[in-house]
Amino acid sequence: MATATMSTSSFQPLSLPADKYRGAVVEDLQLPPAFSISSNEAISRAIAMAYERDFSHIPVLDRNRRPLGYVDVAKLKEQWESQKANPDDKVSQYMTKFKRTSTEPYITITPLSPLSELEEFLKTNIFALVTDQNRKFVLAVATSQDLESFVSRRGL
Repeated sequence: MATATMSTSSFQPLSLPADKYRGAVVEDLQLPPAFSISSNEAISRAIAMAYERDFSHIPVLDRNRRPLGYVDVAKLKEQWESQKANPDDKVSQYMTKFKRTSTEPYITITPLSPLSELEEFLKTNIFALVTDQNRKFVLAVATSQDLESFVSRRGL
């Protein structure tokens, strides 16, 4: 009776890509609830609310609560202080609009999206809107700093 032997030097274990987040999802970041503003909001109110909540970017929604774009609070404040913007001007005049084209599809980030997908998205975007699966509600805003904080808290 012959027995088969395997040389340990020729054994190659199947290598899978390592998930540095160990299967964690966006929900695990424990993000604060989203703060967003209407496109008709005055920039003075937007700046005040952003500083109260320590937000650097604010999602801008239309009257149906659909995301239109965002406001960079630091840039907006700079324009206001240099008197290039009036405190009563509408946010819509200073927002950066989201691109929605067939060549740049909308990527949905939900609470159940893997952190590896969020990381990939944040390589080309300054933040991600976390929405429900149907994109009806903005639930949170995630940044690369949120990922870094998660990694340092978990010791990953």
